[in-house]
Amino acid sequence: MKFCTSCGHAVALRVPEGDDRERYVCTACEFIHYTNPRIIVGCLPVYEDKVLLCKRAIEPRYGLWTLPAGFMENGETTMAGAARETWEEARARVSNLELYRIFDLPYISQVYMFYRCDLDDGKYGVGPESLESGLYREDQIPWDEIAFPVVRETLQDYFRDRRAGSYPIQVMPLEYRPH
Repeated sequence: MKFCTSCGHAVALRVPEGDDRERYVCTACEFIHYTNPRIIVGCLPVYEDKVLLCKRAIEPRYGLWTLPAGFMENGETTMAGAARETWEEARARVSNLELYRIFDLPYISQVYMFYRCDLDDGKYGVGPESLESGLYREDQIPWDEIAFPVVRETLQDYFRDRRAGSYPIQVMPLEYRPH
């Protein structure tokens, strides 16, 4: 960050009075610009014994497979954001959303939240951020082409949990792992 969004003057990194970490502070109006983690919401849509995956048409990780997910918007719940992202990326409607996984990724200041859900009528398509989408059984998933570690973890957990017949909510911190 170089300029204040409030008055346009330069900002400097410093620890504001009463704080314990550096923040961007305007050198003119003293406005403190907080930068906080971004929340990514998504779905693990299930139809019969298959899960819905999308092949990314955007960076990062163009051409690799992912669960439908993206940045939460202001003014929406995490559940509504996950359903919206599923529509945007796979033209799919989902129902019975249940929180399934939360991943803390402090090394990139992100939090991922995935909801396990039903893919309504097994219908899906391709949204503008996807090259293609499809339903996959566990043995059909392109495991070597999964875009993100959180997606791989979620899929592996889901198939293990399905065999066990129990879907516990888990919160997991993930440390940095190169692709």
